[in-house]
Amino acid sequence: MKISSGSIVTAAFAVGATVASVILYDVLPARIPIHWNLYGQPDGWGDKWWAAFQIPAMITLLLLMEEGLPRLRRSGAALAPFLTTFYYVVGVSAGLMAFLHSIALTSALHPHWNMARPLLSGILVAMALIGNVMGKIRRNPYVGVRTAWTLSSDAVWIATHRLAAHLLFAVGLAGAIGIWLGVPPAACVGALLLALLLPAGYSWLVYERLGTS
Repeated sequence: MKISSGSIVTAAFAVGATVASVILYDVLPARIPIHWNLYGQPDGWGDKWWAAFQIPAMITLLLLMEEGLPRLRRSGAALAPFLTTFYYVVGVSAGLMAFLHSIALTSALHPHWNMARPLLSGILVAMALIGNVMGKIRRNPYVGVRTAWTLSSDAVWIATHRLAAHLLFAVGLAGAIGIWLGVPPAACVGALLLALLLPAGYSWLVYERLGTS
């Protein structure tokens, strides 16, 4: 099966993350950090044999989904109106996963380094990149703000995703800059959570306002 041009970036992230783990495997400690608190301190670990390859495997599964969904009749029809944007969103998601993998490997090799700023800023930049194209995503069951109300109406879907686009881009960009200027991590994370949750509530308000049934 020939890989589509839209999946090349995701494939590159999968290969890069895997190669990094293979090269560094012998020097990695027995346990690798896989979760951090708001202050950049690891508070969750995984055994090396699976933690080193967990994210590369997840990116590979993402690649298979990216390749498979557009080729199926029903999902392909749903994705066709915004296929380029779908590839973009999956590529950014794969890039974020590869970035988190690099954070995990770096934290494992340098346990005294504080990873709070690079970790949070990377996540926020990814959210801004996704937010930048949220308005181009059309109604589908796979990507976007998928609530009962957005899935029931094109008008609700479009209005909700316009709001989500503005919120994610603004909060992601401002947060990524702010975290390096000394803004408390909790404030940046709180703002991001609001940007992710508010569109879901807004979709209900739009649904009720339009009287869509």
